[in-house]
Amino acid sequence: MNQALNHEQLASLRAQLDAREVQLRAEVRTLAQEAAEATPTTRIPREMVGDIGDQGEERMRDALRHAERERDVMELRQIADAKARMDQDRYGECIDCGQSIPLARLQAQPFSERCLACQQRFEKSRQTQAL
Repeated sequence: MNQALNHEQLASLRAQLDAREVQLRAEVRTLAQEAAEATPTTRIPREMVGDIGDQGEERMRDALRHAERERDVMELRQIADAKARMDQDRYGECIDCGQSIPLARLQAQPFSERCLACQQRFEKSRQTQAL
């Protein structure tokens, strides 16, 4: 475990994770409700929407809801992983190099699993793979 983190800091970081989890779960529920309300059985079929612009706008809203939900679900997974690391006394250690993640980074992004240098390398390697 990150030896630089004391009990109060860990408790504060867990509280941040808990609060964000509650917020994200509410957002996911809202997005699911919006999607359910916009199902083909309750909305005007795309081919009957006023014009092509309306159809495009409806597709954009659907895509945006989907992207928001995916982002929220990914962050919920990261939060669950961070809590698991806390329970295993590995929270605050970089999963790549094993060094301590600075408190300021954890406070800004409590589900951080890498130190800044390793995170930058990770993101750079993913950009290269995407090309």
